Amino acid sequence: MNAGLLAAEWTKIRSVRSTVWTLLVFVIVAIGFSALIATVISNTWNSPGNHPNHVTLLTDPTAVLFGAGFGLGQLAMCVLGVIVISSEYSTGAIRSSLLAVPRRIPMLTAKALIFALLDFVVSAITVFAVFFITTAILRSHISITLSTTGVTRACIGGILYLTVLGLFSLAIGGLIRHTAGAIATVIALVLVVPPLISLIPGTIANHVHGYLPTIAGQLVAQTSQQSGDVLSPWQGFGVFCIWTVVLLAACGYLLIHRDA
Repeated sequence: MNAGLLAAEWTKIRSVRSTVWTLLVFVIVAIGFSALIATVISNTWNSPGNHPNHVTLLTDPTAVLFGAGFGLGQLAMCVLGVIVISSEYSTGAIRSSLLAVPRRIPMLTAKALIFALLDFVVSAITVFAVFFITTAILRSHISITLSTTGVTRACIGGILYLTVLGLFSLAIGGLIRHTAGAIATVIALVLVVPPLISLIPGTIANHVHGYLPTIAGQLVAQTSQQSGDVLSPWQGFGVFCIWTVVLLAACGYLLIHRDA
């Protein structure tokens, strides 16, 4: 991979104002909502209705620690993944990029690598910030550390999930090429389609639901496998990676065969 091409993609990503603001929204929402939920749980620890949270914190603590904050925060990462590529089409900057780099696949690869690295670093900082903040809030009631069974793997899994989610969104942005349409599609796949599929009765629908990209991918951020899970954590992450690779391959194919 040409270092100059990587540097050019880094310059494009960091020079767009929306990149900074979207990442800031992700960090604030993820940390803020997670801390808020942990504070509410701590303050209502002895309330009768809080017992389900007690059980979940023992069996799958990261589901509580990361649940609300990352459930909302991931939408910002989806938006960023889309606009990293779709903004070039909406502004016409893609034509200049292709004139500078006629070989389209290396350009897409460099864009994906730079964005994945940025996504990974920000996600790592945010995941561990959320973990240490929320566990500190709940420490007087329950002790959860990185040495707790499955917790370190779940934290690393959360980082990997958010990184691949960004690439998944980037691929959809490249396929649709329209920012609003691509964002609507990603949000539908993340928030709308899974609950609808889960409403269909029968074991086949349960397996279809389990193999949906983000449903499968989120398993790696769980501390332990739950009874209703179709896949194991790493199997689920593998399925999510396959979805993402297929979409990126389709994005690359259309990039070659469609006009900018």
